Amino acid sequence: MPKVAFTENLKKHIDVPPSDVEASNMWDALSTVFAQNPRLKSYIVDDQERLRKHVTIFLNGEMLTDRRLNHPVGPTDEIYVFQALSGG
Repeated sequence: MPKVAFTENLKKHIDVPPSDVEASNMWDALSTVFAQNPRLKSYIVDDQERLRKHVTIFLNGEMLTDRRLNHPVGPTDEIYVFQALSGG
């Protein structure tokens, strides 16, 4: 099962432990996590269910550029969700 993990910065605001999920694409993987923690969804995706501009996803160490979240995922894939930081 794909594993979904989130940055420590995001975990400061919402308790979201790493999760192993049943999914065949990125949206299904994230939707499973959103179902377990509904508040998380508004931090990660906009009202069009596209990745917010301040969020980046890495799949097996490679940054995804498709904000529509339709990228396929496999059973051993690792998904890491980063929330951008700003300030000085």
